[in-house]
Amino acid sequence: MNQGVAITGMGIISAIGNTVEENFTALTNNKVGISTIDNIVTIHSDSIKVGEIKKTNEALVAELGLPADNNFSRTAMLGAIAAKQAVKNAGITDINEYKTGLISSTSVGGMDMTERYYYEYFKNSSILKYVESHDGGDSSQKIADTLGITGIVSTISTACSSAANAIMLGARLIKAGKLDRVIVGGTDALAKFTINGFKTLMILSDTDNTPFDNERKGLNLGEAAAYLVLESDEVVRKEGKKVLAYVSGYGNANDAYHQTASSENGDGAFLAMQKAMKVAGLGVDDIDYINAHGTATPNNDLSEGRAIIRMFGNKAPDFSSTKPFTGHTLAAAAAIEAVYSVLSLQNNVIFPNLNFKTPMSEFDLLPQTSLKHKPIQHVLSNSFGFGGNCSTLIFSKSE
Repeated sequence: MNQGVAITGMGIISAIGNTVEENFTALTNNKVGISTIDNIVTIHSDSIKVGEIKKTNEALVAELGLPADNNFSRTAMLGAIAAKQAVKNAGITDINEYKTGLISSTSVGGMDMTERYYYEYFKNSSILKYVESHDGGDSSQKIADTLGITGIVSTISTACSSAANAIMLGARLIKAGKLDRVIVGGTDALAKFTINGFKTLMILSDTDNTPFDNERKGLNLGEAAAYLVLESDEVVRKEGKKVLAYVSGYGNANDAYHQTASSENGDGAFLAMQKAMKVAGLGVDDIDYINAHGTATPNNDLSEGRAIIRMFGNKAPDFSSTKPFTGHTLAAAAAIEAVYSVLSLQNNVIFPNLNFKTPMSEFDLLPQTSLKHKPIQHVLSNSFGFGGNCSTLIFSKSE
C-alpha cells in the first residue's frame, strides 16, 4: 500500500454544524440539515428543500471581523471560516514557514452577491465592488489572504467533483516536491442562479432526498465549505505532527457521455475508482467503506451503482451517501465528504444512508441505513460532476 500524503488539519461549516465536532455529532445522531430556504428571497422557498447554513451574511461578516465596506461573497466567507479552522486544527502558527499553497474550488463563486444587485449596478456605484468578486478565483484569493498565504493559489471548477480534484492536485504537488504544505478543499453558497438552474433540469426534490432508493425524486441543494491541510512526510517528522489520516489514492476520468448526465454503465466512475485503487496500491477487498456520491437523482444513483458493481462485483463494501444530512453542496461536496471519510476512519464508524426504503429495481445493492461500528482502514469517496468529470479519493488510517 502507498502510505500517501498526510492530513494534519480539517475545518468545515455545513447545514449540520459549524465545526468538525458538530458535524460528527449530527452524523452520528441522525440530525439532518435539510429545511426550507431562509436566507434567499425566491419563489421556490416553499416548494423545495435545501441544506442551508442558518447564518446570515451579516453574521458571517461579524465572525470574520470584516470591515463594513468589504466585498466578500458568501462563498468566500464560508470558505475563509472553514480554512481558518483547518489551519488552527493543524497547529500552524506561521503559514509561510514552509512552501505553502492553497488549492480551492467553487462552482457558485460570487454570484450569490452579483445576482442580488443585478438590477442596481447602473444606479448605485457603491455596489460595483461586488462585480470583481464574481469569479471563482476571487474567493480563493480572499481565503488565501485571510490565511496569509503568499505561495501558490489556484482554483478548480469541475462542477461537483471540484473539491476532489483540488485534494488530488494538492497531494500531487506535495508528492512532486513543489509544495511542503497545501490547504485544499471547496466552498459554495446557495444562490438563486443555482436553484433556478437545477429546477430547470428537473432534478430537484420537493422532499428530503433519498439516495439509492427506487422512488428517488432528485437532490436537495446545499451550501458548505471544508478544507484539509496536507503536509509532506518531512514536515510531519520535523514538527512532530499528529496525522489524522492519509490521502492514499486518487483518480480522475471523464466518461464524455453527456453535458449533465453520467453514462448509464458508469464508465467514468469505474475508471476513476480503478485509477484511485491503483495509486493507493489497494485491492477491492481492502476498501471498508464507500462514501458514495449518491445524489438521489435517477441518473447518478443508477450510474454509480453499476460502477460499484463493475468495480467490486458481488462483494461491494458497505456504502452510504451522506447527502441526506447536508444536501448536495456542489463544489464543496467532495471536501465535506473528505472530512466525513476521515471521521469514519478515526472513529471506525459508517454513517447511515438516511431515507432509504425501496431497493432499486436495476440491481441488488443496498446502502447502509443505520450507524454501523466496525474496523475501518480505507475509505473510498466518490464525486461526479457535470461534463462527465468523475473523481475518486481514497483515505487511509494513519496508524
